[in-house]
Amino acid sequence: MSIIWTILIGFVVGLVARAVKPGNDSAGFIVTTLIGIAGSFLATYLGQAMGWYTVGEAAGFIVSVLGAILLLVIYGLIKRKG
Repeated sequence: MSIIWTILIGFVVGLVARAVKPGNDSAGFIVTTLIGIAGSFLATYLGQAMGWYTVGEAAGFIVSVLGAILLLVIYGLIKRKG
């Protein structure tokens, strides 16, 4: 059940991260949503590795948004080079 919540939070996180991140974001809706989900997973598993969260506990909303913003910035850098 925690994976389903991570995906649902990731969907909202992707939308919020895109709205918060400054600059022109050329990623489409689906890419932004996938990056939000990946950011949520990244924040969850990084937090578990750092000892901030226990196994089965999802990352917080703000940390998930920060992870998604980081991934959006990396995506923008990669897309600009290609």
